Amino acid sequence: MTQTFSFNFTSAVKADFIQVNSDAIPVYNEEVGYGFVPLTSAFPPRVVHLRNIQATEDGYILSEPYFQKCMSESPDDYNHFGFAFRVQLPPGGYHINVKTTCPINDAMISISGMRPNAPERDCYWDAAKQIPVKQFVKFKEDEWHFSYANGREFIDIEVEPKVTNRTVGIKEIIITPIPALERRERENPTLFLLGDSTVKSYTFDEAPMHGWGQVFYSFFNEEKVNVVNYAMGGRSFKSAYSEGRFNDILLTAKAGDYIILQFGHNDERTDEGERFGRGSTENMYRAYIKHLYIPAIRARGLIPIFVTPMSRIDSRLTEGCYRNSFVKRMFPDMLKEIGRELKITTIDLNTKSLEYYNEIGVKATKALFMSIEAGETPGKTNDGTYANGHPSNKIDGTHFKEALAHPFARIIVTEFALLGSKGNLVAKAITSFITDSVKKAITTGNWDEVLDQCCKDTMTGDQAYYRNQIEKVVQLKVMHKDECGYFYPNRPMETEEFRRAVASIMKVNLDQLTTFQERYITRERMAVVLYDAYMERFDGHKLRYMTDYNDVENHITYDPLTPFEKLKDIAEISPVLYRKVKGAYELGLARSEEGMVRGKITNGTYFEPREVVTRAKAAKALYFMWVLSHPIGVENGIQWTRVT
Repeated sequence: MTQTFSFNFTSAVKADFIQVNSDAIPVYNEEVGYGFVPLTSAFPPRVVHLRNIQATEDGYILSEPYFQKCMSESPDDYNHFGFAFRVQLPPGGYHINVKTTCPINDAMISISGMRPNAPERDCYWDAAKQIPVKQFVKFKEDEWHFSYANGREFIDIEVEPKVTNRTVGIKEIIITPIPALERRERENPTLFLLGDSTVKSYTFDEAPMHGWGQVFYSFFNEEKVNVVNYAMGGRSFKSAYSEGRFNDILLTAKAGDYIILQFGHNDERTDEGERFGRGSTENMYRAYIKHLYIPAIRARGLIPIFVTPMSRIDSRLTEGCYRNSFVKRMFPDMLKEIGRELKITTIDLNTKSLEYYNEIGVKATKALFMSIEAGETPGKTNDGTYANGHPSNKIDGTHFKEALAHPFARIIVTEFALLGSKGNLVAKAITSFITDSVKKAITTGNWDEVLDQCCKDTMTGDQAYYRNQIEKVVQLKVMHKDECGYFYPNRPMETEEFRRAVASIMKVNLDQLTTFQERYITRERMAVVLYDAYMERFDGHKLRYMTDYNDVENHITYDPLTPFEKLKDIAEISPVLYRKVKGAYELGLARSEEGMVRGKITNGTYFEPREVVTRAKAAKALYFMWVLSHPIGVENGIQWTRVT
């Protein structure tokens, strides 16, 4: 379509406009190609009103005596009824201009089931605010503008009153086609990622949670392709569409770009009847993909790719094998089925995730998910700080740490290479963007060069307990594995090695940290070194991690739950070190390790000052300080290429 469609709802005739105004309310039919409908195109359809619409000289108007409420706290989730005007249009991009009979602030306007008056200006799609919203609603007085990528054979323009018994209406609708954007000569393609929290990029204050999309870029040659992650927690096919996230990609991307889609976890929710719920029935899931996502993607010249969602784990399992968590709504199977039907390249991460979990075993797998004990991280979740353990008193079997994000990314690129070798042209193109070192690793099966933070003796069993922290300190080159790839997590930590590691992590001079003659560091000496580094770096000021920024209504705080004076063995602390040990403990830099349990908020009552620190426990302390020393809101370890 290349022509502009202009509709006039007033009684005054306007040149080049389709005159809609008449005594009879025009009901949509395919032959005419436009008209009002009683149900919107949302999933499930929203009831709107025909009987309340009135034709006036100024346009079509209505008011509503009541609204239909739902369980959501957001007023936008209520059905304000109103009306929906449908226009028959093929899939593609369109700029939509609506002129109202009322002040624009009295009306809620949306397109084809999206959220009214969203998305907004000056917002971002990612946690670190690196990806700005580009396709936002613009309005003034009595005009509303939005650019929309359509996947159906029609578009619904929905108008609702904000409050009861207040009249709203439309004077004009102008719909102008937007051609697909073309890449400039020598401009690299972009690989867009769209998914949920398991794909999302996280900030330091959310550590150690990671999504595979956060590390995916590192497997690709940035001189050949851009990788941009639009994923966000809590999203599903439905919510990523309704908030405008998907739309923003389609109207930002260039023809020939790629979009990887992974949804399924939040689609499992049973709120599919809510106007802006996240869940979908299997029929709704299929409909979103087949009748909305894929036609819109292809109309804009993008190339779709599916990744099936990895399985959650049963955090109660102590031994045996993990089985697929998708047992009620079989979304991974559906995604594979639709991929075959529509000839879309599909990576089966769901199956491969289970293979990986069962390869490394239950203990190692559980350690890689969000199983958190006190002192692992100063970060937080929606329920509050992690500093004293997971604030929800659980092991989270959905979200995972960075040490699992890398294997997932490795699996995905390996599957691309495998499919490409079998003749899949899309997978072959994606493989061509991968770095030479990753291609070599895929071919040889040796990933030591690419994932050089991995250690042979922390992959399985009890020694994988602190794998996430160990891999980070190795990656940061503040602790090391030997030439054979072993870390030796249970060996004593050398005092000088720890001092150098702390100085490097905290970016302070080594000579500012207390020296000790003893070869191995004990817990009280470790506390002193941590205290010295903190005071040198931050001059004793409390960081935001330590304030009520991380507190919520249940009053789970950052500070150790056991007051220093209540520790039963403080008399064993060396008098010379006592002040700094106490300072480190009260700052939360060193905590009681006795009695800690992942999945429970627990603090011990013994400090064990003379206990020699293992290399694994040293990695735990260093990881905590590494997170603590980074600002809140900054992306955790990733350098982004912005889309312009």
